Amino acid sequence: MRIAVDAMGGDHAPAEIVKGAIAASQVLDAEIILVGTPAKLEKELRLRNANLSIVAAAEVIGMNEPPAQAVRQKKDASVNVAIQLVKDGKADAIVSAGSTGALMAAALFKLGRIQEIERPAIATEFPLPSGKVLLLDMGANVDCKPIHLKQFAIMGSLYAEHVLHIKNPRVGLLNIGEEKEKGNELVRETWPLLKAAPINFIGNVESKEILRGKADVIVCDGFVGNLILKFAESLAGSVFKLFKEELTRGLLSKVGLAFLMPAIQRLRKKITYDEHGGAPLLGIQGVVYKAHGRAKAQAIKNAIIQTYEAASKKVPEKINTGTFN
Repeated sequence: MRIAVDAMGGDHAPAEIVKGAIAASQVLDAEIILVGTPAKLEKELRLRNANLSIVAAAEVIGMNEPPAQAVRQKKDASVNVAIQLVKDGKADAIVSAGSTGALMAAALFKLGRIQEIERPAIATEFPLPSGKVLLLDMGANVDCKPIHLKQFAIMGSLYAEHVLHIKNPRVGLLNIGEEKEKGNELVRETWPLLKAAPINFIGNVESKEILRGKADVIVCDGFVGNLILKFAESLAGSVFKLFKEELTRGLLSKVGLAFLMPAIQRLRKKITYDEHGGAPLLGIQGVVYKAHGRAKAQAIKNAIIQTYEAASKKVPEKINTGTFN
């Protein structure tokens, strides 16, 4: 197994990307290929007395650059070179913490879509008290048609079954109410398509039920999905900040904090994106994972591990077996 890592993408590249890649290489039976500026990557490897493969890339696509234009113009950008390794069969998968739009554009231009999939989707795992729930799309497609949500649902169901090991996963449609008559035109027209699809469709799911375990896979358009994702990240940080402020107000609170700290750290570990690594781009003819733009070493390590498992399970091939019409 060979996994290409865009070592120049992300807020903390290349140092944290290299650290995470080294950590992943120590637990996986895989060759980790760093893609980026050789001098910078060699320096990071020397600092950690490590030896990973390097493939040179002279350019980097920034977070604020127009994705499609940048991918076309910067042929030697790290994300382009990494995707090309997958296309040429020199890598089995790619991980990048760089621009989501650039990663999606490069994957579409070079690898292409799975047959019958009109729009690839980003799928994100959210932790539950027991298990996980998969939401998609998380921002790849802000404007969707009902057929797109149907395809997201089938891809999400296949991913949950083969990668998350959930037998006959329950698929829900995110809506403002349980009744099929509720919601906007998009979700009302999507409901009968999901009902007729070859999935375990359980109907509409309200946002309050996302983290209650009612469904294993929840489908929405990328505009709504990205709002949920960003709100969840912000909420988690705010809750921990408020918790800390209240528990450090007085002497008794500080004493209590000392006893609670192990449990707080376990909770933080469970809900932080560091532990959940990356999000797959489903619908691409290849295994492509997006790590968080602010990802540090632990998140990169876990994203690479997730990517390894998806590549081992041959996720694109599994999705190719789906019935989408």
